Amino acid sequence: MASGGTSQPQPQPQPQTQPDPSAGWLRGALDLAVAAVLAEGSGHGYALGQRLARHGLGSIRGGALYPVLGRLEADGLVRSSWQAGEGGPGRKVYTLTDAGRDRLAAERVRWREFSAAMDQLLAHSAGSAR
Repeated sequence: MASGGTSQPQPQPQPQTQPDPSAGWLRGALDLAVAAVLAEGSGHGYALGQRLARHGLGSIRGGALYPVLGRLEADGLVRSSWQAGEGGPGRKVYTLTDAGRDRLAAERVRWREFSAAMDQLLAHSAGSAR
């Protein structure tokens, strides 16, 4: 470095955007959420994503949704069929099977237990976080 008093401007640190922690929660619960919206009625992938968003889960990317649908179908919890499109290409429509409804009922019970345990933990930790 030459001594002459000239220095290079230092780059300013860029603010880092923190990932939304709830995105990880959704990844862990997306199978259950998809089954729940399918219990309301059949639908193609895009419509299912819209229904999930209307339930407050935000925008679900196809790269997250379609692998879940494929996995649920491979497990026999969902079945799919092609329906002709109205003036456009056909769509793959997904339907919850009886096995899927049974799994949803069981997972609903487990979710409530998990949710109650987390609520209790968070309430306890709020008191000791001071």
